[in-house]
Parts: sequence; C-alpha cells; structure tokens
Amino acid sequence: MNETDDVGRKWSDAKWGVYAFYDYDGEPIYVGQTNEQLRVRLGRHLTNQRTDAVAMRILDLFEVAEVEIWPAWQYESVNLKEKKAQAYIDAKKHLDALEYTAYLDAIDNSRFKAILNEKIPPISERVTMPPSLRRPLITDEIREDRSHPDIRIARRAETISRLAAVARERGEVSEGLRRVLVIQAVRLAYISAVRLAHVEGRPSPNPAAIQVENLVGSVLYEHSDPTGQQEDLNDASVEGDD
Repeated sequence: MNETDDVGRKWSDAKWGVYAFYDYDGEPIYVGQTNEQLRVRLGRHLTNQRTDAVAMRILDLFEVAEVEIWPAWQYESVNLKEKKAQAYIDAKKHLDALEYTAYLDAIDNSRFKAILNEKIPPISERVTMPPSLRRPLITDEIREDRSHPDIRIARRAETISRLAAVARERGEVSEGLRRVLVIQAVRLAYISAVRLAHVEGRPSPNPAAIQVENLVGSVLYEHSDPTGQQEDLNDASVEGDD
C-alpha cells in the first residue's frame, strides 16, 4: 500500500483507478474500478468490509494471492459531487473504458476465458492502460499452505454452496450471480480434474476441454444491460462491485 512510483506518489493513494485480483496460479479472477481511492477500495475488499462481491461470496479472499492496480492520476482534481460536470462525465467514461480493457485482458489471460465479476463492465472501446503495479498479497509460507489442491477444492466447493444459498435466499437473483455460480463450478471441476490426473499419473487436462461460453453465453457483455445504461439510471456508484 505504501509503495511509490518513479515520481514519489504512493500507487494506492490515487482516487481513480482500476484493480484486478489473481489466484495462486496467477489466474485473473476479478476486476473492479473505484473513484474513492484505491487504498480504501482494496482495503474494503481485503478486510471483508461488506462490499457486495464479498458479502455474496463471489470473491473468496482465501483465493486471492495477488493484486494489480492501475491508477488514473489525471483525475485527482475531479469533483465527485459534480456528476453533471463535463470533467466528471469524461473521467467516468474513461474509467469505464479502463475497467473494460482490464476486464478483456483478464478474459484473454484466463485459462477458462471467464472471471468472477457478477456485473460485466459496460462495453467500451479498448484504451491504453496506464502503468500498473502488481504485487503478492500473501507470504510464501501462506501460499504454500493454502495452495494445496485439496484445500482449494474444499474451499471452492464451500464457495459454490454459499453462492447457491444466496440464490435461494434472494429468490430472484441477477443473471450475473447465476453466471458466477457456473464459472465457479467450472473452476472447481477443473482443479478436481487436475488432482485426479495427478494421483493417476496422467498429464493435467486441458482447460479448453470446458467451453465456458457454451455454458453461459458470451462473457464480453451483460446480456440484459450491455451498455451499462441501467446502472446509470440507478445512479450506481463507481466502485466496480458488481
């Protein structure tokens, strides 16, 4: 949190920016955005302070091993209370584009071609990402302890159970929550298959054996709200929770 860039700014002090979480395999699992300060936003995620994603067990902190942040320093002076001002509108549009670009990059770099965002960022033009900082969030000792496949299998199974319980309790749930439930099940199936191959002395299976798009449809846009207009109508915050 206190690491500085080449001009002495603390990376996580930027008010506007995008972030991504990765698991023990370096697999991207979640992308978000914020304009409340990266330090604050990450702290809320990592201390389980009731962000929507954590509260619904979509993002299991046990699986988060690394974080990457992309500060958008050029918007430090934008007044968050003046949402109708052109400066805010322009900054928000660019932040959406940064998040969508990071999301597309995460999809490209995912072995499953899918990550655990309940809400896919609104479709935007790809943009050039600013310099980023990527660092581990756990020690080597914790990584060694938590990364054992049997522990991860049990944890993912528990996560799926909790997600299913959320769906049951809510009654009507978002399409995104249903999609995440499928993607978590795919992640569980794959790591279980890798473990089976290991004990049987076979090569690990190809992740491409599971075609996520055939199961959930395209993960490049939200089917019911591809442009994010509904989010704008609801005056949703710029926190990248969903």
